[in-house]
Amino acid sequence: MNIREEAAGIIDYMVKIRRDLHQIPEIGLKLPKTVEYVAKELEKLGIEYEIKEDISCIFALIGQNNPGASEKKCILLRADMDALDIVEKSGESFACTDGRMHACGHDLHAAGLLGAAKILKAHEHELNCVVKLLFQSSEETFEGAKAAIEAGVLENPVPAAAYGAHVFAAGPLNAIGYGQVPMGAVYGFKITIHGVGGHGSTPENCIDPINAAVQVYLALQSLIARECPATEEAVLTIGQLSSGTAANIIPDTAVLQGTLRTFNPAIRQMLMTRIKEISQSVAAAYRCSMDIETLSDVPSVMCDPEFSEFCMNTIKEAGLADMTFDVHVMGSEDFAFIAEKVPSCFFCIGATPYDLKQGLGQHHPAIRFNEDVMINSAAAYAQIALKF
Repeated sequence: MNIREEAAGIIDYMVKIRRDLHQIPEIGLKLPKTVEYVAKELEKLGIEYEIKEDISCIFALIGQNNPGASEKKCILLRADMDALDIVEKSGESFACTDGRMHACGHDLHAAGLLGAAKILKAHEHELNCVVKLLFQSSEETFEGAKAAIEAGVLENPVPAAAYGAHVFAAGPLNAIGYGQVPMGAVYGFKITIHGVGGHGSTPENCIDPINAAVQVYLALQSLIARECPATEEAVLTIGQLSSGTAANIIPDTAVLQGTLRTFNPAIRQMLMTRIKEISQSVAAAYRCSMDIETLSDVPSVMCDPEFSEFCMNTIKEAGLADMTFDVHVMGSEDFAFIAEKVPSCFFCIGATPYDLKQGLGQHHPAIRFNEDVMINSAAAYAQIALKF
């Protein structure tokens, strides 16, 4: 039995699914078209599933009716399905034209897991475990995994381990990246500065929130350079600063939105506290008040060493990795919530379209992926489950 050859034999099946999903990108916790499509494919495969409609997640089981299944361990295989609010410029013949885009490869993830499901269903009688499939929404907004856990994905049966993976367009095909802490924690925040608006000709009669917001921005830049130890890893980015409607009007409010990414929980807590303290103090110095809102709060992805070694050995034995590379990046993944509760492994799978120089970064509007990556991703899902 060569699972990679079986996966290669159904590449056309996975490519069709990927391209169909690519043309119906949906965002956040509401993915009705995507869920309907995936559910129909599971029905065709004869796989039992449950739809959590309010969070657009699908839970499915394979092997639960095998003899002695109730005594066997369960493994969770996870794929995300949501897209991004990006206008596509990939030039692909199947590019989406509705202003949204699968610019992170989640369409490939869902298609790859469906491919694995097809393989596993054909080998269902050989399973020594129960396989639970999670097709997840809202990874990009860091809501989906947490919502799936709250909806019971880690119950009935309880997974003994969980495996997830992400295609990586800047990595060569047949390369697998992994690490014990492959991805960082993210704290997303929104700071609203409140002033007093008025006519642009009389700023002395107003309290200008734009001026305060600019000073808050500058003050926050010193946090990493002056207060974070040089031996620690931290990135603070303000990605949005917005205010006002016209050139001659001083507005009432200004808004900054940003992210803090770290690995060390203590450093993270210190910087989160200082973001609030600095924003309050600087705003007050310019006679403004401020509110801070948490947009996201996701821990680092922590992989289980023993299970990760099992997964890597399994993938190498199956001929799915010509090379490996270390992953320890500031990008974040809400698979972290699953990894907090279940021994987990998370891999990056190379998917450069032609050669390494042509691989663009995730979320780029012109990003393209080598669709053959689904052979490796589907085979990895299936092989890990069959050997678990």
